[in-house]
Amino acid sequence: MRAIRQETHGSPEVLKEVELPRPVPGLSEILVAVRAAGVNPTDWGNRARPVTIDRLPLVLGWDVSGVVEAVGTGVTLFKPGDEVFGMLPYPDGVGSHAEYVTASARSFTHKPAGIDHVQAGALPLASLTAYQALVDTADVQPGQRVLIHAAAGGVGHLAVQIAKSRGAYVIGTASAAKHDFLRSLGADEAIDYRTVDIAEALTGIDVVLDPISVDTEGRARSLAVLRPGGTLISILPVPVGPDELAMIAERGIRFESLLVEADHGGMQAIARLVETGALRAHVQATFPLGEAAKAHALGETRRTTGKIVLTVEGTEKGQAAA
Repeated sequence: MRAIRQETHGSPEVLKEVELPRPVPGLSEILVAVRAAGVNPTDWGNRARPVTIDRLPLVLGWDVSGVVEAVGTGVTLFKPGDEVFGMLPYPDGVGSHAEYVTASARSFTHKPAGIDHVQAGALPLASLTAYQALVDTADVQPGQRVLIHAAAGGVGHLAVQIAKSRGAYVIGTASAAKHDFLRSLGADEAIDYRTVDIAEALTGIDVVLDPISVDTEGRARSLAVLRPGGTLISILPVPVGPDELAMIAERGIRFESLLVEADHGGMQAIARLVETGALRAHVQATFPLGEAAKAHALGETRRTTGKIVLTVEGTEKGQAAA
């Protein structure tokens, strides 16, 4: 099978197309013929340096949408020919940027019939991150005020929709050029992070989803807008010192650092939101598997809206949207 592999860490050019043996499903696993696979910041981050996974050679990719090719012993959820989507176990289950991948059957659920593989391949990691943050962790309730940073990004634009599906009042930060996009997703307010100090503009926020802050200064801006009893959720695997954690606790704020998990039940919930029209991925660009380096280079500009997806044989090859 074809796969995109790196022998070393570095720039997008370290990604090379290679031929590898097709994997065989083990106990409770399925073999999926990949039709589309999202590209996420964790992909280009781990390509450049060890972040959450430290092994070489490495085939990246956690998002999967495709067709079940074979099932291992003990699998009852799926049969060959079923269309499925899901996230490989994070981080060690990596490897979807290839023509075939194996994983536990319970990492997947049936792909909603109303979306294609490109749409489905864009969803798993980012939507599960948002769902596990806002639903499983924060338990967002109707009427709560939710602030989502980088709300036009991969996780952010899905988080806006998930928070709205919970009945929240949603505020998103993004550059001014993306405010119409945020409103089209249902955001109640859009704030230009380049010109507005959120600590002065907002107060009484119940939940903040933060996919961007890597230091105390960045987190302080979110803490400043939260009410006592509010929740700040970081989705970046960065250390937070004991003094800062003590200060947050003294203010009566709950701080959680979340690392996304593969989750059959979560994928079923995502599928239901898709089927009801409450959730849809915005795909800015698609690239054929062999052009993974171009996909990484585009993602690293940090100027994209929504998701980037790699396509494999059987899906329509596209390119960056205008």
